[in-house]
Amino acid sequence: MDTSVMHGSGDAEPSRCPSPGPVEIRAQLARIISSPEFPKAGRGAAFLTFVVEEALAGRAQRLKGYTVAVEVFKRSDGFTQDDPVVRIEAGRLRRTLERYYLVAGQHDPIRIDIPKGGYAPSCVWNDAAVADLKEAAVENPGNRPGQGWLRTRWLILAGLVSIVCTAPLTYWPTERFVAGEKPSNFTEVPDEPTLVVAPFANLGDGPEDELYTVGLTEELLTALPRFKEIKVFGRETSKSLPPEVQASEVRGGLGARYLLAGGVRVSGPRVRVTARLVDTSDGAILWSQNYDDDLTTRELFTIQSDVASKVATAVAQPYGIIAQAVTANPPPDDLGVYDCTLRFYAYRADLSPETHLTARACLESAVARYPTYATAWAMLSIAYLDEDRFRYNLKPGQPAPMERALSAARRAIDLEPGNTRALQSLMTALFFNQQLTEALEVGEEALATNPNDTELLAEFGTRVAISGQWKRGADLLDRAIALNPGGAGYYHGTRALAAYMLDDHEKAVGLIRKADLQKFPLFHVVAAAIYAEAGLIDDARREGKVFTAMRPEYIRDIIDENRKRNIRPKDSIRMIASLRKAGLPVPDAAEVEAELLVSPAIARP
Repeated sequence: MDTSVMHGSGDAEPSRCPSPGPVEIRAQLARIISSPEFPKAGRGAAFLTFVVEEALAGRAQRLKGYTVAVEVFKRSDGFTQDDPVVRIEAGRLRRTLERYYLVAGQHDPIRIDIPKGGYAPSCVWNDAAVADLKEAAVENPGNRPGQGWLRTRWLILAGLVSIVCTAPLTYWPTERFVAGEKPSNFTEVPDEPTLVVAPFANLGDGPEDELYTVGLTEELLTALPRFKEIKVFGRETSKSLPPEVQASEVRGGLGARYLLAGGVRVSGPRVRVTARLVDTSDGAILWSQNYDDDLTTRELFTIQSDVASKVATAVAQPYGIIAQAVTANPPPDDLGVYDCTLRFYAYRADLSPETHLTARACLESAVARYPTYATAWAMLSIAYLDEDRFRYNLKPGQPAPMERALSAARRAIDLEPGNTRALQSLMTALFFNQQLTEALEVGEEALATNPNDTELLAEFGTRVAISGQWKRGADLLDRAIALNPGGAGYYHGTRALAAYMLDDHEKAVGLIRKADLQKFPLFHVVAAAIYAEAGLIDDARREGKVFTAMRPEYIRDIIDENRKRNIRPKDSIRMIASLRKAGLPVPDAAEVEAELLVSPAIARP
């Protein structure tokens, strides 16, 4: 068997580091496709496995677009190059491998890539692993030449047994779903806005300047991919670009729609970072910002991490610069599906039944076309949930909204376990299915996954606050508002409720006036309670009348409605008392206390 096509020339010493053989290559292949960092959905695993096995069998010359299309993507014999599926999926696979070796595979023994210009893989010893072994050889000079590589091969074989045994359990459910529900001519996920990060330019001449620029670029490449609504080219692509790369070169060479670039200047103890986002279609600067800091008060690593978080949040968050740019100037390619995510965020900002209906219909269409698009399933879960909790656009029949919401959230998690929006949807669905402990655990996981996502921060802060942790919930909401001052009105609405519960009535009044969600019924009931407690009775009565007209049954069932939302009995008693002051026809105090303090507490599995 001739495996020479699999090996790069490299600088390895043949006598000390022979080229990887089939056993090692297959072990590395299994390690990659079983990694949490390798997407479980889609044809990436099948694509990579096919080209590696063909090359190992000595058939690398067969790896043309036609062969891959027919064998991997099941296109008919009439496939032509007018169908871009192989080129698109090859580009996606290259980026996936690039990210894998940046995140999980830095010290894997073998590096597998698909070089541009063809589909034949390259398999070489990983430089980082070679360096580790050389270092080990220096520390243990008694080892015979080649002994380290022999030991590595045995370790690879041992790992392969575990990986191969567990891989079927990892892949079977997703593959079964895809095979059963996805038409073969559909692509896996829609094209989303693409971003490339150029290495930040070193604008100074001090000894730490270069270290800072490299570190900042690495931090950005860690922070940005956490936002799942955009696609970010990985480390290897960034390293291949000069800091002064032109937008037109990025557009023509990579096809990326956005370029993030900037520079770093260190002058004595002062550090200044300049960042800018450029639209590669015309070179327009969409956003720019300077960040100043002091090396005498904060460590270099802390400054890098903080600046990267601020830049990533400003640029990539759901209500950020890229989302605004796409809304103002949508791309012609697959606008319909990406537009659904924008409609979802427009609904979250407005919280009206009209925008809910539009977003839900669009998302249902999106998951029908792209059944493995986790973000759309997550958003659809929240839309289904809002049918019940807000009584928006209820669909008759079964399954019930809560059941559909939980099912869609679990589908999103199955497809992409680390997707922040999927975790958010599961947290919210569990919360309203009275599984409070589990909901908050999922929320903590989501927060750890992406602490800069303001949509998640606000939703998790709301769940934490309403469950009784008003101070922590307020802190999380304050972070969301600080990161996205012009964000959705419900940030301010829930923060106003938290201020009311924390007896800061002046702040509560100021925040509820900022929220101004006139089409959202629960805004008015919260406003009525806040105004009543602040002594603004006329305002409280006005809001109470609006709410009663919008949701007359809520006041009648207010004890059960509050229970559904996991509001603690003492907090529910307090809110109902405030609404009584506002003139709403709520039950009297004795009846409320008897129901909430004497009746068994709501079950929380």
